[in-house]
Amino acid sequence: MRSHYCGQLNETQVDQEVALCGWVHRRRDHGGVIFLDLRDRDGIAQVVVDPDTPEAFANADRARNEFVLRIRGRIRLRPEGTQNPNMPTGMIEVLASNVEVLNTAATPPFQLDEHGKVGEETRLKHRYIDLRRPEMIDKLRLRSRITHSVRAYLESQGFLDIETPILTRATPEGARDYLVPSRTHPGEFFALPQSPQLFKQLLMVSGFDRYYQIAKCFRDEDLRADRQPEFTQIDLEASFVEESDIMSLTEDMIRQLFQDVLDVSLPAFPKMPYSEAMNRYGSDKPDLRIPLELIDVNDLMRDVDFKVFSGPAKADDGRVAALKVTGGAKLSRKEIDAYTDFVNIYGAKGLAWIKVNERAKGIEGLQSPIVKFMEGIIESLLDRVGAEDGDIIFFGADKARIVNEALGALRVKLGEDLDLYTQEWAPLWVVDFPMFEADDAGRLAALHHPFTAPSSSPEAFKADPANALSRAYDMVLNGTELGGGSIRIHDQAMQRAVFEVLGIGEEEAEEKFGFLLDALRFGAPPHGGLAFGLDRLVMLMSGAKTIREVIAFPKTQSAACLMTDAPGEVSADQLKELNIRLRQKAQQGGNGEA
Repeated sequence: MRSHYCGQLNETQVDQEVALCGWVHRRRDHGGVIFLDLRDRDGIAQVVVDPDTPEAFANADRARNEFVLRIRGRIRLRPEGTQNPNMPTGMIEVLASNVEVLNTAATPPFQLDEHGKVGEETRLKHRYIDLRRPEMIDKLRLRSRITHSVRAYLESQGFLDIETPILTRATPEGARDYLVPSRTHPGEFFALPQSPQLFKQLLMVSGFDRYYQIAKCFRDEDLRADRQPEFTQIDLEASFVEESDIMSLTEDMIRQLFQDVLDVSLPAFPKMPYSEAMNRYGSDKPDLRIPLELIDVNDLMRDVDFKVFSGPAKADDGRVAALKVTGGAKLSRKEIDAYTDFVNIYGAKGLAWIKVNERAKGIEGLQSPIVKFMEGIIESLLDRVGAEDGDIIFFGADKARIVNEALGALRVKLGEDLDLYTQEWAPLWVVDFPMFEADDAGRLAALHHPFTAPSSSPEAFKADPANALSRAYDMVLNGTELGGGSIRIHDQAMQRAVFEVLGIGEEEAEEKFGFLLDALRFGAPPHGGLAFGLDRLVMLMSGAKTIREVIAFPKTQSAACLMTDAPGEVSADQLKELNIRLRQKAQQGGNGEA
């Protein structure tokens, strides 16, 4: 039906006859001549319809925004003074000889040719309209280019694209599973995969050596701007590798991707141990574009007459840390109060601060409600943080976990609010993660997943598992974790030892992971891999604020689809067929029995 896309037209095609198909982006009637801006996925072309083509003119006259048209006509240069150099097709127009209305359109819920603000709820409800906007088309086109580049790179490195099952069994990977009832096995359930982790390890046992997949994954967890209940991973695994092999390969892949798609040469990827990242930045995914660091002041605060500081400073699990902001003394009390409210989100009970107005005056040159408690240590404190006139120092004092989360988040917010960024892209490898983290009851849980290999010998691991480090590595970019991976456990005895530390007994291990343990008996090679969050990667590369902007049909933050009204109720017959009875009815006429 078409010979060209609208965005493909240019002045080298003058006098060519073309056929275009698309939607009316805008219609204008100028003194008996009708102008139609016709839009398709590649751009917009201006179409001119004269009254001397009566049938075409009549169809153009009744066309309205979002009508679907087919245009035939001749390309010509726009008259002098009407050209638009800011538009890719702004030097030419199409003089229509035929205008065919392929379909009419109701008035859309929002206009695509205006820049007025439209609420996200409206956009998601009518996503098929929202996706017509050039901004959304550009983001999904970028996503396609990214996956194409990744596939081409991995194929060039000998990786095979292999699909793994969507219907599998529930396994503990750190989040809740989405369960699927089995009709043919009454009372039993499949689970949607949180990742292809176990299957890709089994592929290594099978000898495929290098696997990759653009994989759909599912996690029933609380959502944030960078999370969805269903998301996409760039998943890969390789055999006979060390950490350096996987890190080098994936770093090269990301470098080539940014060069191919954005024409950006990424800077060096420094390696930073997890402990250093937490100590200096309060985060295992620090944004290195921001030149602010957390500075330990525990030793200075142990004996101050201020229990808010001295208590955590003396506690084994406590921390007192300072965050100096150069030039931050200009912050108003209202702004400081807003930052105090912000850190409360992360469990902080408050946010102490000191403004350094004139350091040479000693305490008299400082402004703070807490400075009276610091007389004996104030000079040491100011020296420790490198304070100068015009700076502000924020303090966090609590359990180390709370201080890290609160000041780490404050560091990022200050960087954004005060525009402290020193570079556009700041990549990083975070390494030497702990194998486990302890909950409030002291129970150990895998920091990544229970198939990650410890960096110590089996004997050392068994002697002190709580302090074992793992062979894990995360790639971080601008404060976002792009991907995480590790060298896996390929020895059955070590895998059983890790399960034992996690409180997974032999019976449970056999019931949930018997197939993996059995496979490890039959010559499993050393192997490792990494999974990138494709949605996060596209979000960063496109400059979008949330991953919902780079997914064609996303869910809301409550894991609902406004467009299809999912999740929804099912009939009593379907429930009966699946051997399911609801414990209580939905509030408004649901199925099932109380």
